[in-house]
Amino acid sequence: MNSIQRASLVLASGVLIAVVSLMAVSQLTQSRIADNVQRINTESLNAILPTGPYDNHPLELAHWVTATALAPNQAVKIYPIYKNRKPYAAAITVVAPDGYNGAIQLLLGITENGTVSGIRVITHKETPGLGDDIEIKRSTWINDFTSKSLANTQTSLWDVKKEGGSFDAFTGATITPRSVIHAIQRALTWYSQHSDQVFIHEHE
Repeated sequence: MNSIQRASLVLASGVLIAVVSLMAVSQLTQSRIADNVQRINTESLNAILPTGPYDNHPLELAHWVTATALAPNQAVKIYPIYKNRKPYAAAITVVAPDGYNGAIQLLLGITENGTVSGIRVITHKETPGLGDDIEIKRSTWINDFTSKSLANTQTSLWDVKKEGGSFDAFTGATITPRSVIHAIQRALTWYSQHSDQVFIHEHE
C-alpha cells in the first residue's frame, strides 16, 4: 500500500468516525428533546385539566384532528379524558395564527360541557416584556379564561375591553391578547359542534 492509499484510508476512517459520532449525538439530542416535550406536555396537561382520577392517562388516547378553527393548515393533537367510562374533559391544541410576531400555540383544557378548565401557552414568538404576558410565568392573565364558556360569556364579550369585550389587554399590546382571545372562542365554538371528534373512543 503506497502513501497515497494509506492517507486515503486514514481520511476515510476519520470521516466514518465523524459521521458515526454525529449520528450518535443527533439521536441522543432527539431523545432528550422528545423527553423534554413529553415532560412539558404532561406538566401542562396536569395544570389545565380538572381534578382526577380518570379512567385513562391524558397521553394514552391522544389523537390528531384537522380543523381550521383550531389551527389553519395543520393537524393538532387532542387529549380526551374519560371518568367512570364517560367523556369527562379534554385538552385541545389550539393555534392562534395572528399573534403580533407569528403563531401562538395554546393547550386548552375543557370540560365535557364546554367550560374552560385551564389554558397554557406552549410556544410563541411575542415580544419579551410586552406580549409575553400571555405566559403563566409572566402574569396570571391566561387564568382569566378559567370557568368561561360560550354559555356564560356572550359572543360580543370575547374581545379586549377597549373593543367592548370583557378581557384585559396588556399595556402597549393589544394584538397578542386579542389573538389569544379569538383563538379560544373559535376553539370553544368548534368543540360545541364537534365534540364527537374529541371523544372518539368507546367506553362501554
